[in-house]
Amino acid sequence: MIRNQGIPIMIWTIAISAISFFNPICAQKSHSAGKPGKSNPTQADTVTLEKWMKIHPAEFGAILANSDSLRIQIIYTQIDRDEHDYNKPVFKDFYYHLNERNYFYPASTVKMPVAFLALKKLHELHLQGLDRNSTMITDSAYEGQSRVFNDPTSEDGRPSIGQYIKKIFLVSDNEAFNRLYEFLGQEYINKNLEELGCPEAEIRHRLQISLSLDENAHTNPVFFYDPSGKTIYCQGPVISRQPFSYRHDSVGQAFFQDGKLVNRPMDFSFKNRISLNSLHRILRSVIFPDAVIPANPFGLIPDDYRFLYQYMSEYPSESTNPSYDTFFNRDAYCKFLYWGSDTGRLPKTIRIFNKVGDAYGFLTDICYFADFTNHVEFMLSATIYCNRDGVLNDDKYDYDSVGYPFLKKLGRLIYQQELKRKKSHIPDLSAFQLDYH
Repeated sequence: MIRNQGIPIMIWTIAISAISFFNPICAQKSHSAGKPGKSNPTQADTVTLEKWMKIHPAEFGAILANSDSLRIQIIYTQIDRDEHDYNKPVFKDFYYHLNERNYFYPASTVKMPVAFLALKKLHELHLQGLDRNSTMITDSAYEGQSRVFNDPTSEDGRPSIGQYIKKIFLVSDNEAFNRLYEFLGQEYINKNLEELGCPEAEIRHRLQISLSLDENAHTNPVFFYDPSGKTIYCQGPVISRQPFSYRHDSVGQAFFQDGKLVNRPMDFSFKNRISLNSLHRILRSVIFPDAVIPANPFGLIPDDYRFLYQYMSEYPSESTNPSYDTFFNRDAYCKFLYWGSDTGRLPKTIRIFNKVGDAYGFLTDICYFADFTNHVEFMLSATIYCNRDGVLNDDKYDYDSVGYPFLKKLGRLIYQQELKRKKSHIPDLSAFQLDYH
C-alpha cells in the first residue's frame, strides 16, 4: 500500500504537480574531498594469508590450486590499538593475489561509496532543512528514466536519501542505488572517487536495468521537500561529460544474449569498475574516519556515522522501517564472510559492517568484523569468480558450491587467528555497539 500520511494530501499533490516545471535557477554545488589514504604506519604482507590457507588443505586446497581461474583477491587488515594514544587504531595489511589489473565485476559493492557520497553531497549543498530524511521526488526527462513519487517501504510513504541508504545496506536494493546514482550523476561520483584516491574506479551505469551508454549519462530531475510540502532544493536533468578510459575488460568463454549463445568472452569494458583495494580503503575511512589521511574524507557528521553503522550491521529481521518478508528475513542474507549462506538467526554479540555484491558469477564482500564478547576486530575483503563452465547469463553460477563456502571458511580462518593473536591493548568497541530495536 502506498501511503502519504507524512504530508497533507493536498500539499503533497501540489508538490508532485510542481515537478513538471523545472526551475532553471536551481544549481548544484561541488567541493573536493581528501583521499581516504592508508594510515601511518601501514605495513603490507603478501605471504601470510596463503600460508594460513595451506595449513588447512581440506578447506582451501582446491581453492589454492585454482586461485587464478577463480580470480581470488583478498585483503585482511589487522587492527591494534596504539599504546600512547588510547584506542587509536593502527593497521597492518595482508594481501593475497591483489591486482588492480585483474578485473572483477563489482556488482552491488559500488552501492557503498555511492551511499557515502550521497550524504556528502547533501552536506555540500548547505541548505537549511535539507537532510537525509527530506522527501526526495524523482522525475523523468529522458529515454529510459522512471519516476518515483512514493516509497511504500518507508514509515510515512515518502522517498528519501536515508530510506534508500537503509535498503542498500540491509538487502542491497538495486532501485535504491539507481535513485542515488541519479541524485549524484556520473561526473560527481567519478570525480569524487578520483579525488578520494581511486583513479581506476568507473561508475558508469545503473543496476538491474538495461540502458545505453547515452541513457546512463543522462540523470533525472530530482526535487526535495520539507514536511509541509515546501520545495527545499531542485536539481534539473543532468548530462554527464565524464570521460572514461579505453578498456579491454572481458570475462568468461561465452555468454547468452537475447536467448542465444555467443561463443566469445563477454565484454565488460563499459561496465562498472572499482578495485578491491579502493573498496577496502573506502570502508576503512568510514569505520575509522579519524585514522585516515586526511580525516573524515566524506565530510560526514557524527549522526551520519551512527546511521551508517546501524544499517551496515543490522539484520533484515531486526529492521522495522523498512520491514521485510521471509525471503529477506535471513540474518546472513548480506553477510557472506564468516556466515556464507547460513540460515536462521545469528548471534548479536558479533556484528559485521559490510557491503556485498554478486553478479555474473562474481561474489564479493567488503567488511569490518567486531566480536564484542572476545574483543576481536579486523577488516576483511575478498572477491571470487564462481563460474566453472565459463558461460555468463545462463543463471548457472557456483555460488552455493564454491563462493559462499569459501567466504565463510575464509572469515572463520581469520577470526580464529584473531582469537589467538595477543594484543597489548584491548580495543574499545563501544562505538559499534548499537541499539537495533
